Formats: sequence, structure tokens, C-alpha cells
Amino acid sequence: MLVSVIIPTYQRPEFTQEAIESVKAQTFQDFELIVVEDDGRGVSATRNRGAAQAKGKYLAFLDSDDLWDKRKLEKQLQYFQEHPEFKICYTNEKWLRNGQHLNQLKKHQKYHGWIFEHCLPLCIISASSIIMERGVFEELGGFDESLPVCEDYDLWLRMSLKYPIAFLDEPLIIKRGGHADQLSKKYWGMDRFRIRALEKLLKMELEPDKRALVLAELEKKYSILLSGYIRRKRLFFWVWWKLKSLF
Repeated sequence: MLVSVIIPTYQRPEFTQEAIESVKAQTFQDFELIVVEDDGRGVSATRNRGAAQAKGKYLAFLDSDDLWDKRKLEKQLQYFQEHPEFKICYTNEKWLRNGQHLNQLKKHQKYHGWIFEHCLPLCIISASSIIMERGVFEELGGFDESLPVCEDYDLWLRMSLKYPIAFLDEPLIIKRGGHADQLSKKYWGMDRFRIRALEKLLKMELEPDKRALVLAELEKKYSILLSGYIRRKRLFFWVWWKLKSLF
């Protein structure tokens, strides 16, 4: 098979079945489907476990609460055929919250090509939209299993440093939000995990302009997080957390 499709899930039978059906309905059918139940180690480990079993040239991920348009794989693979210089491709998306259409904000704008600087403020690539050569995923070491959230932000940063990323401006996935077990609702202060991802980059060999971009983004996120800690009277914990990370 050409594509390995990986669906991580955790106690979501109805959502997961609908996600599976959206894969089975694809106009492109040369794929294997790997559904992986989270054993308590988190979404990163679950996706990585699925990728370790994959046999396809390409990896595609689908979160269990999202859906694919029936032509998603067809259009992305056609793009690869027409543009062999790209190894990674993502798409635009539709958003639903509690079944109602939700408009994307300007900050969620997508970009094409060498997009590292656009990936710094927040995660603009949905894991459910991306497809990549398996070798790229393996070279980068997959998702960071130490991050309970923002693991996609971390991987896309590392990926966009090394590779141009193609963008198809078509809404080929549906992201469904608003449900009680949505992962992004589980943790407060999401920027603390983005900070960890950015600090990892500083340990890499970066070109001076990219290092400056990372440092500038870190300054912004430190400021945002500190303001949040002060509002929530968590300043002491923030200082402790930062000192702990240094030793």
C-alpha cells in the first residue's frame, strides 16, 4: 500500500467509527488503516506506536474526532506527483463546534513553502490534514512523548526548519470541537508547553536569523504566560517550574 493512515483514539467509539468511515470513503484506496487505542501514555506515544507499525511510503494522521473529505488523499497524492520536490503536504479545514460552523481567525491563516516563522506563534497545521513521507517522520523522531499537548506544534516546528511544506487551500478535513473530552481543554496555560518546544529548538544548530525568531517568540510567550500566572495567583509556581527546568 502507498499510504498508512493512523487514527489514535481513547474511549471515543462513536467519533472513532465516523472517522474510520470517512477514511473508508476515500476515492483513493491504496492505503492501510491503523487504529491505535491510547494505553494511557498520551496521543504522541499512540501516534508513534501506529507509525512504527506502518508499511506505507506516506503517513497520514486522523484524530478520532475529525473527519476527512472523500477526496483528501487523492488530491494530496496528486499534488506530490505534480510537485516531487515536496515530501509533506497539509490542507485547509472546516471547523465545527457543537455541530455549528465556526469561522477561522486571521491568526489561523495557512502558508505554503518554507513556513517556519509562521509556525512559531501557534499551531497552524492540523495533524488530521497532514501527509508526509514516512522517512521524514522517522528522521525527525516522531512526536515528542514528553509533551501531553502541543506535540504537533513541536513536530511542525522541527519539520518546517528542514523541509518546505506544501499547502492545499481546500477544506479537506472537518475539525469537530466543543465536546467534553477535547484534549486542548484538558490543560491550562498551553503556552507553557509551546515554550518547552521552543526551548528545545535553542539546543539545535540554528541559523542566526532563525535563532533570533525563536528568542523573540519565547519572549512573547514568557510574557503571556507570566501575565496568566499573575492573574491566577500562580506566580510562585511559575518561578518554581522555570527553575526546575534548568536543573
